[in-house]
Amino acid sequence: MLKAGLIGIGFMGRGHLDQYIRLASEGADVTLAAICDVDDKKFRGEFAPGNIDVGGAEYDFTPYRLYSDYNVMFEKEDLDYADIALPTYLHAEASCAAMRAGLHVLCEKPMALDPEQCAQMIRVSRETGKTLMVGQCLRFWPAYEHLKACVEDERYGAPVCGYFWRGGGTPAWSFENWLRDEGRSGGCILDQHVHDVDTIHWLFGPPEAVSTLGRNVLPGAGLDAVSTHYHYPNFIVNAQDDWSMNGEVPFTMTFRVSFERGSLHFDGSGLRVAPVGADAFDADLSPDTGYYREIKYFTNALQTGSPIDRVTPESTRATICIATAERESAKKNGEWIKVVI
Repeated sequence: MLKAGLIGIGFMGRGHLDQYIRLASEGADVTLAAICDVDDKKFRGEFAPGNIDVGGAEYDFTPYRLYSDYNVMFEKEDLDYADIALPTYLHAEASCAAMRAGLHVLCEKPMALDPEQCAQMIRVSRETGKTLMVGQCLRFWPAYEHLKACVEDERYGAPVCGYFWRGGGTPAWSFENWLRDEGRSGGCILDQHVHDVDTIHWLFGPPEAVSTLGRNVLPGAGLDAVSTHYHYPNFIVNAQDDWSMNGEVPFTMTFRVSFERGSLHFDGSGLRVAPVGADAFDADLSPDTGYYREIKYFTNALQTGSPIDRVTPESTRATICIATAERESAKKNGEWIKVVI
């Protein structure tokens, strides 16, 4: 039985907590033994809502041992791995501490604030021999998996054009408002847009260069809305993100990708496939979210000794390299910036 320690039960941490509760109900060979958070109000059930439904509102914490310091948790608990759902600026520090304490690590996205911190995490993983995986959940989201399969097997020919979108309200729920501090979150590009940056990288490999336009719409540091063109030699790709949509507009994530002989249209729930010369149809997808499926993948790899090949730390570091080039381009009003991995 794998024993996990969850670090951070803010917005995404509660999303992970829900998955462990589900896994326990299914009799999975993994148990959440301990939870750590510096904000003890959370253990009293005082949570701020996020922009999507990832976790519950009420929890019974009695099955878990509770901590406010993850180093103390590492010392006192006999854990196999740490599930890190802390603010972005703490990802590298906490991940390295866990691996040096003898634990494997599943770390929430984005991997870290910059490629140098990512490289440090990879170096410590190699030095300690501990598995490191970053939770880029769209690599496990059924609609995006279907798109990946279409790209790889070319069932509709080569890709021609792709458009990726996500957006919603401003993240005003974070502890000490860290999400609105670009120095701690990386702004919209690293916190939210990074999902599509990673998806594009996963689908098509690193682009040669990027051109990003961005705007700071609301009070606070960092960009709130971005649009990026990715330079590939044979097809067109654009991704946009906007977290300044504070009217009665729900969070949405969508994509449209056309191929030589068909197209895929994802509206956030269903995936419509439209082959050329045949009837369009709705893809048959698993109802499970990427959050559940990434934890299942990670724990299965630990139990079987299988490699983490779908989302290697080297690939998620490359995603941060692309996002870093986007941030530089935005500062230069859309100038094309070469991507250096």
